[in-house]
Amino acid sequence: MKAHLVLYDDQCPLCTFQMRVLSWLDWFNCLALVPLSAQEARAAAPQLTTEELRAAIHCIARNGRIHRGARCIRFAGMRLPLLLPVGLLLWIPGVIQIAEVIYRWVAKNRHLLSRWFGCADACAIMPKRERDQDRWV
Repeated sequence: MKAHLVLYDDQCPLCTFQMRVLSWLDWFNCLALVPLSAQEARAAAPQLTTEELRAAIHCIARNGRIHRGARCIRFAGMRLPLLLPVGLLLWIPGVIQIAEVIYRWVAKNRHLLSRWFGCADACAIMPKRERDQDRWV
């Protein structure tokens, strides 16, 4: 595996919008963004149920370690230059526990938040960055 795999719910406009933003922030192409509807997502994490995968974003590191929720954001943030301050902030003792609580609330309410913030409309105007590692076949 050349890139770290980020598994996300492509049925969620908020999640899809976030992945579009991540694709533009990933200057060094260290993340491969894999929608849950792709067969590769199930193959990449056979130990996780569909419900677990839909409940939070997951990152499968090249070494096989799985990062979930806010820890996935911290992991990805440490690898993307513009998100490095976020990644470092999440390493301050106690901050990750607070971030996990906030993440769980956002994940639980993501469809409502998508409507409030107009993520589906934003995805319609924000171009997707085509990258080689986004093709898993």
